[in-house]
Amino acid sequence: MSLTEAKPQTRLDKLREKYRIRSPLKRRVLSEFAATSFLMYAGFSAGAQTTLSHNTQNAGSLGVSMAWGLSLVFAIQMGYHLSGSHLNPAISFAAWTFGDLPFIEFLLYTAVQTVASFLGAFLTFIMYYDKINEFDGGQRSVLGETGTGGIFATYPGTHLSLIGSIFDQICCTAMMACTSSIVTDKRNKIPSWAQPSLLGAMLLTICLGFGLNAGNAMNPARDLGPRLFTFFAGYGSEVFSYRGYQWFLVPVICPFVGAVLGQWGYQLLIGIHIPDDDEEEQVDTGIPDIPSTSVSQADMLQHLARARLHSLV
Repeated sequence: MSLTEAKPQTRLDKLREKYRIRSPLKRRVLSEFAATSFLMYAGFSAGAQTTLSHNTQNAGSLGVSMAWGLSLVFAIQMGYHLSGSHLNPAISFAAWTFGDLPFIEFLLYTAVQTVASFLGAFLTFIMYYDKINEFDGGQRSVLGETGTGGIFATYPGTHLSLIGSIFDQICCTAMMACTSSIVTDKRNKIPSWAQPSLLGAMLLTICLGFGLNAGNAMNPARDLGPRLFTFFAGYGSEVFSYRGYQWFLVPVICPFVGAVLGQWGYQLLIGIHIPDDDEEEQVDTGIPDIPSTSVSQADMLQHLARARLHSLV
């Protein structure tokens, strides 16, 4: 048998050769759909487990926050080498403002991210369907003692005003977008293998520090897709009419503003000022240059060669 003989193809190799999508755009869109579905299914399921077990305080909130952070790590890794794993229309929109993403691609990403979020809510609902029925007696409600709508979409606390809601979503999304720029900026030299974990830690930090007001939507697809699902799943128009129809548009619109502010803010304040690898920075110390009196390496070698020649004579 020749040492250079090709290794036999496995079934997976044959499947890849025959069915692999050749269009880069289609691959990226599929990547966004799959990774977003994974993230939402895992995150919503953690919320369902906490709500349905009546463990909504302290340890329960910590568990949900950790689940979202860890799920983001794997979701980003899943599509990182295809689409970059935006997973969020607001992040895709910010990429478009930088010229990194064509507008039509932004629209496609937004559509599949929203559908994927709808799917994630549907899968969670099916997974916990029996427990939800036991919990609410088959009477779907958004909030209250037997409310389960908050498993899927976000609803602000009773203390939060409309202005406070807007500020919350813009600031939290800006922090998330700024952090993603820090981690992915090539000039910061963070290895690609470490980036998903750092972004997951970022989401965990935001959830732990800023989730009390409105549950950290920060993602139009993550909120609108599941909200549409709950409307069709029997929760009624309250999913939109809550707070007099004033809330449901906040997590749909404000994250776009926050993402642009966060990523552009980082670039203008920090990113564009980081020198490139081949850029030599000249630091003016105010001390005049002093001519060097040291012997160069070339002069030293020449001197040693002459000394050796004289020793041979």
